[in-house]
Amino acid sequence: MPTAYIYLIVAVFAETIGTSAMQASQQFTRLGPTLVMIAAYAVSFYLLGHTLKYLPVGITYAIWSGLGIVFIAAIGYFAFNQRLDLPAVLGMGLILVGILVIHLFSKTSTH
Repeated sequence: MPTAYIYLIVAVFAETIGTSAMQASQQFTRLGPTLVMIAAYAVSFYLLGHTLKYLPVGITYAIWSGLGIVFIAAIGYFAFNQRLDLPAVLGMGLILVGILVIHLFSKTSTH
């Protein structure tokens, strides 16, 4: 796996942890989750910056935000009991299809 994708995958996981911690911080009233959020976002943006050495910003951001949306929806479902309706699930499925199209067919992404 190319270095760019390793940076990007870890950045997505860090962003997902940060967003989950933001929810758990209860609007920044709980110190522990707030500190986790700050650290996770710092790691995520640092690695996202390194990803941009190898991939175009549009491709990088599409994958980072798209996977983040899907992962956060799953965490919201399992950890925070937040349910999604069918249109939301279908929309997220389309996001995943879009990421696959970029990765499999775009000449601007690194393979």
